[in-house]
Amino acid sequence: MLSMIRRIFSYSGKYKKYLVFAALCITAESLFELLIPLIMANIVDIGVATGNRPYIFQQGAWMLVCAVLALILGIGSAKFSALAGQGLGANLREAEYVKFQQFSFANVDHFQISSLVTRMTSDVTNIQNSISGGLRPACRGPVMLVAATAVAFSINAKLAVVFLVALPVLGICLYLITKNVRPLYAKMQGAIDLVNRIIQENLTAVRVVKAYVRGEYEIRKFGEVNTNLQTHSERAFKLAMTNMAAMQFVMYGTIISILWFGGGMIRVGTMQVGELTGFLSYVLQILNSLMMISNIFLMLTRSLASGKRIIEVLDEEIDIKEDQTGDIEVTKGAIEFRHVYFKYKKEAAEYVLSDISLHIGAGQTVGIVGQTGAAKTTLVQLIPRLYDISAGELLIDGCPVEQYPLKHLRDAVAVVLQKNTLFSGTLMENLLWGDSSASREEVEEACRIAGADEFIGRLEKGYDTEMGQGGVNVSGGQKQRICIARALLKKPKVLILDDSTSAVDTATEAQIREQLSQKLPDMTKIIIAQRISSVRHADQIVVLDDGKVQGIGTHEELLAGNKIYQEIYDSQKEGADL
Repeated sequence: MLSMIRRIFSYSGKYKKYLVFAALCITAESLFELLIPLIMANIVDIGVATGNRPYIFQQGAWMLVCAVLALILGIGSAKFSALAGQGLGANLREAEYVKFQQFSFANVDHFQISSLVTRMTSDVTNIQNSISGGLRPACRGPVMLVAATAVAFSINAKLAVVFLVALPVLGICLYLITKNVRPLYAKMQGAIDLVNRIIQENLTAVRVVKAYVRGEYEIRKFGEVNTNLQTHSERAFKLAMTNMAAMQFVMYGTIISILWFGGGMIRVGTMQVGELTGFLSYVLQILNSLMMISNIFLMLTRSLASGKRIIEVLDEEIDIKEDQTGDIEVTKGAIEFRHVYFKYKKEAAEYVLSDISLHIGAGQTVGIVGQTGAAKTTLVQLIPRLYDISAGELLIDGCPVEQYPLKHLRDAVAVVLQKNTLFSGTLMENLLWGDSSASREEVEEACRIAGADEFIGRLEKGYDTEMGQGGVNVSGGQKQRICIARALLKKPKVLILDDSTSAVDTATEAQIREQLSQKLPDMTKIIIAQRISSVRHADQIVVLDDGKVQGIGTHEELLAGNKIYQEIYDSQKEGADL
C-alpha cells in the first residue's frame, strides 16, 4: 500500500511544493484552534470566577487573534490543497495518455477501450478529489488528535483514560470496514467500465441501432449494466456509511462517560466546572479528529482501488520494443517474409499465420486475396510492426523490421486501414495528418491521385469543409479516397491499401489504380481486396487461406492452376452475370 501511495505521489512533479505548503498551513491552523479551548477554560476559571474583566477582555482578544490566524491559514490550505490535487490529477492523466500512445495493438487489446477511458477519467478524479478534499483532514486529524489528547491528559489524566477504551473499539471497527469495502470499490470501478462500454458502443453504432430499430434492446442492455453499477455502488457505500454509525456510537458513549465521571469529580471537588468545559471541548476535537481519520481511511481505500487500476496502465509492458534498432532507413521498399508465424497471444494454441514465405520487390504492385478470415489484414499489419511476428523473419530492404526505428518505419510504410477514420476538424486538417508541412499543391496532387478532387470541388467550402466527428459529412467512398490521399502525403516507400476501395465504383477504382501506377511507379503497393478486378493487374497476386499462402502468381497463372483463386473468380463472375 505504501509503495503504491509513493508511486502515485511521484507524479506530483512541480506540485509537490503545494502539498508541503498545504500541510504546513493545516498544521499551524490546527495548533491555533487548539489554543482556543485552553484560553476559554482560563476565562471561565480565572476571569469569570474572580470577576477580572480586563483579564477576560485580554484573553478574548487572544482568542480572536487565534481565530483570525486559523481562518487565514485555512484559506491558504484550501488553495494549496486544490492546486496539489488538480496538478497531480493532470499529471496522472498526461502520463496515462503518453503511455497510450506507446501501446501497440496488442497492448490496446489487453485493455478494453471503455476501461482505459474510465482509468483516465473516473479513477484519476477519485485520486484528485482525495488530495483536494482529503489533505486537510489527513494532516489536521493526527495533529488535533495528538495535541488534544496531550492537553486533555494534562487537564485531568484520570478522566482521559476513557479514550484508552474508546480508541481500540473505533480502530477495530475501522479495520473491519476498510478491509471489506476495498474490493467493493474495485468492483464498482469495473462496473463503471461496463457502463462506459455500452454507451461507447451505442453512440459509435447509433446508425446501425436506428436502422435495425434496436433502441429498446439497447435500453434494456444499458439498464442491466446501469443496475449492476447501482448495486455495486450501494453495497460499497452502505458498508462505508457504517463507519459513521460506529463513530457516533463511540463519540456519544465517550461524551456520556466523561459527563458521568466528570460530574462525580466536580461533586467531590477534584475538578472545576471550567476544567470540565475545556476538557469536553478537547474531547470533541479528539472525536472529530478520529472521525476525520476514519473518513480518510475510507477515502484512501477508494483511491487505492483506483490507483491500482492506473498503475496497471502505467506499468503495462510495451510488447513492441526498440532495443535492436539501428541508424537505418527504408530506401526502396522491398519486403520479404521468411517462414513467418504469428499469433495474437503467446498462450494461444494455434497460429493465425503459418509459414508465410513471400518476396515483394521494390516498386511492385502486389494483390492479396482470400476468403473472409484468411488473415489478410493481419499479414500486412506485421510490416509496419503494428504487431510483432511470433517466429521467422520479416525484412524490408534486406534488414529485419526490428532494426528500424519505429517512427521512421511507420513513416516509410503508409497503411490505409480497413476501418477508415477521420477526425473532427476540416478536410484540410485531416489531410495534413499525412504531412503537416505539406504545401497546398502537394495536397491537391495527392487528392488527384486518390480521386478525391472529383468531389472536393463540389463541397461548399472545399478543403475548409468541416468533417464532423468521424467524417459523418462524407460518404463511405469519399472517406476512403480522403484516407488514401492522406496516406500518399506521407510519401511512403510502401503503400498498403487494406480493402480501401471497397466503397467506390469499379470505374473510380480503376482510375485510382492507374494514377498510382503512373504517378508513383517506384512505390511498393500492396492491395488487399475482395474483388478480383481490384488486383488482376497486379505484378503478383498472393492467395491466402486459413493463414497460409496457397498460391502466388499473376492473374492468368492463378486462374489456370489455383483452385481457391478459381473459386473466388467464378463466384464473382456469376454474381456479375446475375
